[in-house]
Amino acid sequence: MNKHDFPKIHFYDQDFVDIYNKTWSWVSSLWVNPKTGEQDSEGLFIYPEKDKLIINQFESIFSTFFLVYSNRNFDACKNIDYFYARQEKSGAIRWKYDVKTNQPVLEKDNKEGVGLPLFAFAEYNLFHKSANKKRIKDVMPALQKYMTWLDETFKKPNGLYSVPVAASSMTNSPREKVCYPVDFNACMAINASYMSALGDILNDKDISFQYRKMYFSIKTKINSLMWDNDSGFYYDLDKDEKRTKVKTIASYWTMLAEIPNADKADLLVEHLNNPKTFGTDHPFPTLSVDNPNFSEEGNGYCGSVMPAFNFMVIKGLEKYAQYEFARECAIRHLYYVLEGLMPNENKQPGDLFEAYMPNKEGRAKINKKDWARSRYLLTAGLSTIALMIENVIGLSISLPRKTVDWIIPNLEIMGIENLSLKRNLITILSNKSSRGWEIQMESEKLYYFTINILDQKKKTLPIPSGKCSMLIDKL
Repeated sequence: MNKHDFPKIHFYDQDFVDIYNKTWSWVSSLWVNPKTGEQDSEGLFIYPEKDKLIINQFESIFSTFFLVYSNRNFDACKNIDYFYARQEKSGAIRWKYDVKTNQPVLEKDNKEGVGLPLFAFAEYNLFHKSANKKRIKDVMPALQKYMTWLDETFKKPNGLYSVPVAASSMTNSPREKVCYPVDFNACMAINASYMSALGDILNDKDISFQYRKMYFSIKTKINSLMWDNDSGFYYDLDKDEKRTKVKTIASYWTMLAEIPNADKADLLVEHLNNPKTFGTDHPFPTLSVDNPNFSEEGNGYCGSVMPAFNFMVIKGLEKYAQYEFARECAIRHLYYVLEGLMPNENKQPGDLFEAYMPNKEGRAKINKKDWARSRYLLTAGLSTIALMIENVIGLSISLPRKTVDWIIPNLEIMGIENLSLKRNLITILSNKSSRGWEIQMESEKLYYFTINILDQKKKTLPIPSGKCSMLIDKL
C-alpha cells in the first residue's frame, strides 16, 4: 500500500469528502520528533506551541478514535504508549508531559496531574479495529495499576471521587465550588466498564468481575447523589455533597457510561433539543444557555462547541439507540466546521479550530479575541474523520467479530473504499444504478454484514471474499 493511501469516503455532499481528505493531508504536520521538534512521521502526535512540546492525556486518548482509520499510515497507539511508559511505581500516570524532558507538567490547580481516566475506553476501541489480543494482555498491568492509584488516591467515603475540576480540562467553566466533578466520576465508571470488557476478551473472570463490581458501585452513587429530578440533570457536588445546579456538557459523560435509565436519558436528550439549555444552532455548547455565564462567543468553556465533547455526546446518544438524532447532530456540527474553513468577516483565512461559537459560524472567542487554536487536529479529526465514517456514513466495524454494521437512514450515495483492516481491504458503497439502489461490497476475507435500512429492515448477510453487489429493494 502506498504511504498516502488513506481510505476514500463517498458522500453526496462533496464538501464533506473534501474536509475529510484535507484532515488526513494535514495530520502529518503534527507528528513531531520530541528531541528535535521537527516534523517526523515516527514521532509523537503533538500540537507544537510557544517552543513547547506538551503531550496531553485527554487529546492523546481521543486521537486514537480517528487515527485507527489511517490504514496504518499513522500509529494510533504511539501517544498512549508514551503515557504507559511514564507510569510511576504508585501507578500514577499524569495528564501532561513535556516530551523534551519527559517530565510531568504539574499545575497549581491540579497538583497530582490527574486527567479523565479513559485509557481502557481507547484500548477497547483499538482492539475492535485491530483484533490485537496480545496488546490487551501487554497493557493490562499498567491499566490495573492506574485504576488502583485513582481508587486509592481520590475515592472518598461516599463512594465518589474528589479531584480538581482542572482534571476535566474545562479550565474556565463556572465550576469553582466543585469537589466531586460529575465528568470525572462518570469517566471512572466508563473506564471500569471497559476494564471489565477487556477482562472478558482475555477470558480473565477475576478482572471482569472486579471492574464490573466497581462500575455498578460508581453508577449507583452517581444516580443517588448527582441526579436532580426537578431539572432532569446530573450535577457536580460541592464539598458538602450538595448539587451545584450548574448545567455543563460534563454531565453527558453519564450517557456514555450508560448510567441513566431510559427515563433519565430521555430527559437529558430533551436538554439537547432545548434552545434554553443545550439545543443551540451549533450542537453542543459546553455550558447551558440559561446560565448567566453563557457567552454567544464561546468564551472558553462558557459556551464554546468543542469537537471532543461533541464526539462524546454523540457516542453517548448511540448507547441509547438515538442513531438518527446522533447523525443529525453530527451533520449539523460538520456544516459549522465547514463554515469555519471559510474566510471570516475580516477576510482572515479559515481553518479547523479547537472550538466554535454556539449559534454563529466561526471560531470561538475570549474577550472579543480569537482564542481557539487553529488546525487543532488532535480533536478536530474526531469530527471530520471519526464522526464522518461512523455517524454520517453510519459504519461500525469490528475486526475480531468479523462484523460490519451499517445504518442507512436515507438512500444516498455514500460509503467507504479501501479501508484496511489488518491486511484486509474492505469497500462498502451504496449507489444508484440502472437496476435501482444497490450495495456494492468488496473484501479480501469473509465478513458478516448487518444492514439497517431506513430503520425498517435489518438483515445480516455474509460478505464473501471478492466483489459482490445486492439490490436494496430485494433486502
